[in-house]
Amino acid sequence: MINASAASHDHRLDDRPTLASAPLKPGFDRGSLSRYGDASWDLGPAVFRENARRCHVTVHFGSVEDPGIREALRQFLYARLNSDVPGHRKKLPPASVRQVFNRARRFFEFVHAELGTVDLQRLDQSLLDRYARHLKADRNRRPVVNSQLLEVVTDLYIYRDHLPSGGIRFPPWSGRPPARVAGYRFMRENLTPRIPEAIITPLLAWSLRYVTDFAPDIFAAREELERLEAHCAALIRSDAALDRKERRDRQRDRLLAYFDRLRRSGRGVPIWATAHNGAVLCHPVTGQAIPPVNSHLLHLYIGIDASADPHMHIQLSSGAPDFIDAAVRELGVETGGMDTPISILPETGQPWRPRFDIKTLAQEERMLQSAAYILCAYLTGMRDCEVQAMQRGCLSIARSGDGVIMRHRVRSVAYKGKSGQGEPAEWVTIEPVAQAIDVLERLSLRAASARGLTTLWPVLAAKSVCKDHLSAEIVRQLNRYRDHLNDLFRTAVNPAVPDGPEGTPWRITTRQFRRTIAWHIANRPFGTIAGMIQYKHASVATFEGYAGSSASGFRAEVENQRALGQLDDVLTYFDDRQTGSTLSGPAAPRISKALDTAAAELAPLPAMIADRARLRTMLASLARTLHVGVLADCFFDPGTAMCLKQATSIDSRMPLTALCQPTRCPNACITARHRPAWTRIADDTRSLLKEKRLSQIQREVLRGELGRIQAVLGESTNDQIHYSSCVA
Repeated sequence: MINASAASHDHRLDDRPTLASAPLKPGFDRGSLSRYGDASWDLGPAVFRENARRCHVTVHFGSVEDPGIREALRQFLYARLNSDVPGHRKKLPPASVRQVFNRARRFFEFVHAELGTVDLQRLDQSLLDRYARHLKADRNRRPVVNSQLLEVVTDLYIYRDHLPSGGIRFPPWSGRPPARVAGYRFMRENLTPRIPEAIITPLLAWSLRYVTDFAPDIFAAREELERLEAHCAALIRSDAALDRKERRDRQRDRLLAYFDRLRRSGRGVPIWATAHNGAVLCHPVTGQAIPPVNSHLLHLYIGIDASADPHMHIQLSSGAPDFIDAAVRELGVETGGMDTPISILPETGQPWRPRFDIKTLAQEERMLQSAAYILCAYLTGMRDCEVQAMQRGCLSIARSGDGVIMRHRVRSVAYKGKSGQGEPAEWVTIEPVAQAIDVLERLSLRAASARGLTTLWPVLAAKSVCKDHLSAEIVRQLNRYRDHLNDLFRTAVNPAVPDGPEGTPWRITTRQFRRTIAWHIANRPFGTIAGMIQYKHASVATFEGYAGSSASGFRAEVENQRALGQLDDVLTYFDDRQTGSTLSGPAAPRISKALDTAAAELAPLPAMIADRARLRTMLASLARTLHVGVLADCFFDPGTAMCLKQATSIDSRMPLTALCQPTRCPNACITARHRPAWTRIADDTRSLLKEKRLSQIQREVLRGELGRIQAVLGESTNDQIHYSSCVA
């Protein structure tokens, strides 16, 4: 121990590298890393995640005014980054340094306010109790956050032998965990909300259309813009030797030639898609306030770079404002103005958007990137960090183990539960994801190459001051995408993406995709998403290869969501039973009795909601056996399951839905939710019976089958359960 007070800076530590042993990314020299005494620590060389934001891996001690707090932070962060405490703490991942910095700073500032200095040797339990009460007094802060803030106090005790100032010398709160002190009870259930089906279905459908239908228009517009920019640069070079008057004359001649081309093709003078910087154009004929003339596009055609030479702007009095005004009067106006044709939206018979300009093109490229992200994140079950670790060339196509099916494989990096560098991993996925990756390869090339990157997720803006990787910006971009879909495709009756249950736009976060797909794969595997993809398809692909292995954690997440979904479904059974609905099928008497027994024990008053927590506990054993199906739900009992009796090799833990006999198996329970599927089968059977080429034996078999189907439909005509129409 050097000094009991953290305010006393020991300059012998100043030249120590901040990261003494952390692995570094290729190309970084440990000798050039930040040092203990530096005003700022940049831990980026030891952060391997592609989507890590620079501000999250950088610490600026200059933002802390008090030298005692500043030194306490240095000591604590240095110990956390470089010291293991077996049985308590591993070294702090460099990517988490800013988070721990903010938490520790809050505590040290409280200590300074209480004692006038940061001397950890003067701390006592009463001061720590005051800090805990201070945190809990803020009702807007959740207990889990308070628990994380109190972990700093415990760490100062755990790391006492690694801190020059000595740390806290007594076990805070007599060794009680910070979570108990904060009043936080760990919840096994994932609190990340699932995206409602009414939202994820159109969101995914429009994303598929962006990738398959709209992307060609966006890429064609980018190619047109690059040609125009090259054309403009060539004109500027050819005019360079001319004096100002001669250049102006040439530019006006080109402008008149451009207007003549618009006249021949029946098009108007280009205007911006939206007014910006407060500028509007008062239409000289109608008097309507509209966005201003798209001078940028005019400049590209006539050879002006207004950024490099603003005095040559065509709208200045020395330019050609009179020519432009006359053209607007004669030709009218056209939004956007670029030549790239826009594909027709079949349901409206109109182009899916107005023509492009440079601003709307950049916007649509970001929207296309968002659409591709949704497909990649949702249909693979990958985490955000795994999606954003994808690089160019990550997609490969290979045959399955039986040599029959072509499998799309995505290579990336898995980080959760791995070392700081992560581990290379491979996901098996479906064709829409492969299409999205093909689009990303092309979309990202320009921005990534300009920065010497190979990521599929660069910031698409070609500005020198912007960050390289999309990172956390994707959340803001996804919510803009949701609003953009409504701006373009909402109708007078229906939005493109409806609001959430609270009547406000659903806020999309990256974690929601993985949880939502896991829930649907577990509980609605036969449900259809976006009108063309079955969850069963996503399930098969996801479980074949890395994403289904224990290392990924996705299979465990699916099983967790299965348990939650089974409980939800059984509670729906219970609620509908209380309103007088009945069940049919061989298992109906057994299930009805179990539900009625639970109702009798709870004895809920009419029109009252039963104690849900107690009810979940009472019905948990029944829920564990429930497997939702297309023709019937299975309350699985391996001892009586007919599907297992027909199988040659069986796993007695799960029903074999392909061998289900819902009219005979004592585990089958049929509800009104299954009625449409039975009706379709009955219609198909009647159609087959009209075939004249059927043998008598075939006809008798079909008649017998039709009789069983009609019996099911007859039983489920009256007073049946009506709940979620999303059938597994």
